[in-house]
Amino acid sequence: MTDAPRTVVVDDSRFMRGLITDILESGGIDVVGEAADGAEALTVVAEVEPDVVTMDVEMPRMDGIEAVERIMREQPTPTLMLSAYTEDGAEETFAALDAGAVDFFAKPGGEVSMGVSRLEEQLVETVRSVAEADLSGGAAVAAATHGGSATTTTTTDGVEPNTTVVIGSSTGGPDAVERVLAGIPGGADVRVLVVQHMPEAFTGRFADRLDSACSLAVSEATDGARVGRGEVLVARGGKHLAVTRYSGGRLRVELVDEDRGQNVRPSVNVTMESVAETVDDPIVGVILTGMGDDGATGVTAIDDAGGRIIAQDEETSVVYGMPKRAAATGRVGSVLPLDDVAGGIVGGAP
Repeated sequence: MTDAPRTVVVDDSRFMRGLITDILESGGIDVVGEAADGAEALTVVAEVEPDVVTMDVEMPRMDGIEAVERIMREQPTPTLMLSAYTEDGAEETFAALDAGAVDFFAKPGGEVSMGVSRLEEQLVETVRSVAEADLSGGAAVAAATHGGSATTTTTTDGVEPNTTVVIGSSTGGPDAVERVLAGIPGGADVRVLVVQHMPEAFTGRFADRLDSACSLAVSEATDGARVGRGEVLVARGGKHLAVTRYSGGRLRVELVDEDRGQNVRPSVNVTMESVAETVDDPIVGVILTGMGDDGATGVTAIDDAGGRIIAQDEETSVVYGMPKRAAATGRVGSVLPLDDVAGGIVGGAP
């Protein structure tokens, strides 16, 4: 692919289509087509064969969810959903991810917590990342297997007592995390922290989805929460998740509302570094699909503390950014296909 991914912008608002087009073209991205609804999007995508599609969720005639399903079935193309960062928007966005969308982003033009210029830069960066997504090993497979058994049966023979697991992910992560947790038996002696790059309105719903999909007890992290054997905490969007105490096989966490030198919040680095500093029992750090380098310093800290590091392989990653950066540290002990990661966690992979 060239440095300028060819993009189709889909939104029922002419103003929003123009705004998104201006932002993308100012960032060096080539907008080769527009559509006012999902039905028109199918025609435009078939005609221009873009590298990436930005897709609104709520549109007349055919909404974004149905459009993504059709695109993935008829002409698989990496798709970025542009959605409202609300609880209602979360439900619709997760449905779009189930249908095969690669990632999602806040619609420009609404009330946002960051400056407009930073928002525009992040949108351009995200579109470029989604354009590079490997649908053959990532999002398309995830959409085809969602709701079914995507993992192999694992045993807990190799898991050490009182093992703390930290899982970090970004683009393509919601489905990947679900598949990993679904492969961990409920009786495994693990306590798990999940850090997925996701806004605050989405992480509670994400925790609920994970809780329904696996044998572990999953909840969204709250300040001062504790997590013990067979339990999972999902980092809350907009705040870092740090472990402050470890005693009797239980972790105590705090939510940190400061940047800590990171460009994302929650950050995998912050959680992993706090675990490495606080926990004196076995630790497993896991880096799954995602763009950027979050987690690279975290895996170094865990390795320095004597823990094990697992990274998802390139073939099954939707975006091979975070796992690649982790592997480049030289601290990763196992590089595994997604459906082998759970076994690597509880089976004691080297």
